[in-house]
Amino acid sequence: MNKGVVIIVLIVGIILWILISVKNGSNKNAKMENYQFTQEELIKHVKLAINPKFENWILFKNGTYIIIEDSTSAKEIEEEGLKKMKEFGPVHVGGSAGDFGTITLDKTIGWVVSCHGYGMYTYVHPNELEKENPEDVEIGLYGRSKRDSDGLKPEIIYINSTEKK
Repeated sequence: MNKGVVIIVLIVGIILWILISVKNGSNKNAKMENYQFTQEELIKHVKLAINPKFENWILFKNGTYIIIEDSTSAKEIEEEGLKKMKEFGPVHVGGSAGDFGTITLDKTIGWVVSCHGYGMYTYVHPNELEKENPEDVEIGLYGRSKRDSDGLKPEIIYINSTEKK
């Protein structure tokens, strides 16, 4: 086979490989951008993520939840949750608000990302991330960004309370 033909075949092969790689990558990104939880799905995952001994907690729109130990009434949980979210939710890079830890869940799929605020966690579902097997730092950074969104614009979607009605 002549050198010119070999070079052309190699170039065509490389171009095809690049096109296939880009197409597969954009499909994954399109999946991520279009992936949305229903509130019911998010609540279900978070209920499974929380240790059952913690019965009083509040959940925000982007998956951040706060365990409230000193209150049982829904009103108190709401007030304390909003107070903690405003204080510990927004991310300030370079300080303790930028720190995080990741925990792989056993009772549901995904992870929770902890932060510097006691009892504050953010649920991350695998479909929200680009990689199939993400590193802890990728999970943590994504969870931290979700917490930042909840901190900057807190929208409560669920309160779990042991208050007697």
